[in-house]
Amino acid sequence: MTSQIHEEAPILAPDGKKRPTPLPFFQFSIVILLQLAEPLPLQVIYPFAPQFIRDLGITKGKESQVGYYVGLVHSVFFLTQACTILHWSRISDHVGRKPVILTSLSAISLSMYCFGLSRTFWGLMLCRSLNGALDGNIGVIKGMIAEMTDETNIAQAYAYMTIAWSTAAALGPMIGGSLSRPAERFPRLFGNSEFLKEYPYFLPCAVPATLSAVAWVITYLFLEETVRSPTPVAQYIGFQKGNTTSFTRNGIDDADDTSCAQASSSKADNIQTINNLSPEGENPLPLRSVLTRRVIVAAGNYASLSLVDIAFRAIQPLFFSTPIHLGGLGLQPAAIGNLLSIFGILNGLFQLFFFARMNDRWGSKNIFMVGIASAIPIYLSFPIINTLARHQGYSIAVWAAVSLQIVISVALSLSYGAIFIFISTASPNRASLGATNGLSQMSVSFMRGIGPAAASSLFSLCVDKQYLGSYLVYYILLALVGVSLVIGSLLPGHVWMDRPVRVL
Repeated sequence: MTSQIHEEAPILAPDGKKRPTPLPFFQFSIVILLQLAEPLPLQVIYPFAPQFIRDLGITKGKESQVGYYVGLVHSVFFLTQACTILHWSRISDHVGRKPVILTSLSAISLSMYCFGLSRTFWGLMLCRSLNGALDGNIGVIKGMIAEMTDETNIAQAYAYMTIAWSTAAALGPMIGGSLSRPAERFPRLFGNSEFLKEYPYFLPCAVPATLSAVAWVITYLFLEETVRSPTPVAQYIGFQKGNTTSFTRNGIDDADDTSCAQASSSKADNIQTINNLSPEGENPLPLRSVLTRRVIVAAGNYASLSLVDIAFRAIQPLFFSTPIHLGGLGLQPAAIGNLLSIFGILNGLFQLFFFARMNDRWGSKNIFMVGIASAIPIYLSFPIINTLARHQGYSIAVWAAVSLQIVISVALSLSYGAIFIFISTASPNRASLGATNGLSQMSVSFMRGIGPAAASSLFSLCVDKQYLGSYLVYYILLALVGVSLVIGSLLPGHVWMDRPVRVL
C-alpha cells in the first residue's frame, strides 16, 4: 500500500508543493446542480413569505404578529430535518449516496408544489415539515464532495460549490419576488388565469420544484456512486438476504479474476474520475466512535455559524418589509427579492475567484473567524439604516447603508467554506464521512430550526413593544456573535491532516 500511494501521489510542483488534483468535471457538475436544488426552495420563499402570511389572515391584520408566523414556517423545516438528517447520512454510508439523494429530490419537488397550493397556515407547516424530514441531501452531498477531492483541491471544490449556493441566493429571491402574485404584476400574461389568482404563490414555488424533478432524472441517469461496495437497498431494509461474497475496494469478487478484469475495464472512467474512495477494509464506524473531539469542535462551530447567519437571513427580509415607523424599511416583495439577489451575485463571484486563494494564504481558521466577526457591523447596520430612513426617506445615504450591509455579509458566507474543510478532515475515516456530516448537519439543522423562529419572534416583540426603538433584537444578536467567536477559538490553527485525506 505504501508504494502504491507513493506511485500515485500528485506530482510535486517546482516549489515543492503538490499540484492540485484535477476535479472530476462531469460528476462534480452534477453535484453542483444537486447543491443548487437544496437551498433554492428556501431562498424562493424569503421575499413573499411575509405577504403570504398576511394574505392567509392568521395575524388578523396585526403587523407585529407577521414575524412570529414567518419564523415558524422557516424553522419547522430545520427542526424536522434535525430529527432525520443523521439517519439519512448514516444510511448513505451503507446503501450509497445516490438512493438517498433520489429520495430527497422527490420530497423537495413534491413539497414545493404543495407549498404553492396551500391555503392555510397549517398547510404551509405540513409542507415544510415533510420537506425537512425527507431531505437528507445536504449532509450527503458534502460527503460526496469529500470523496471526490483530496487536500490539494478541497478548497477549490468548496469555492466552486459557491456557484450553486450563490446562484440560489441570487435567483431564488428574484424568482420569489417577481413571480409571486403574477396575475397582478403581469396582467397581460397571467391576468386571465383563475388558477394563479386563486394560488398567487404557486408559480415561484413551481420553479424550484421543477428543477428538483429535472435533477432527479439527471442523478438517476448519470451520477456515479462514490461509496465503496454499497449495500443494496432491499438487502439493507431486510427484503433480501445478504451476500457473503468478499469484495475488493472496487466492489469486485476477489475469487473471480476474469470478472475482476472485465469489471475493471468497464469501470475505468469511474475509477479515474472518482478515485478517492475509502481504502480497503474501511467500514462505517459506530456512532460513538465518530463522536471524537475533532468532530464535536467542528460541528459546534458549524452550528454557531449557522445560528448567526440564519438569524440575519431571517430578520433581513422582515426588516425590509416592515414599515419605517415600526423600525423597518417598508419595501415591497419585488424590491426585497432584488436586494437579496444582489447579495447572491456578489457572494458567488467573490467566493469563486478569491476563497481558495484566501484560504491557502491565511488558513481556514482565520477565514472562519473574520467571517464570524463581520456579523458585528452587519447587525449594527440595521438601526443605522432605519434611523436614516426615518429622517431622510429613501435617500442616497439609506441605499448606501443597505449596499454596505450586503457587501459585508459576503464575508460572513466565507466562513462556510472554511468550516466545511475542518469537518471533512475531522472524520475518523473515509467510510464515516456520511455520519460525520450527518452529525454536523443535525446540530446545524437544530440551530437553524430555533434561529428563524427565535430571531423573528424577538424582532416582532421589539417592534410591538418598541424596545429601544425596536432595536433591542440587534444588540442581543451581537452577544450571540461574541459567543460564536469564543467557540471559534477552539479550532486549531491548521486543519487536521494526520488522518490521510486521500488514499488511492
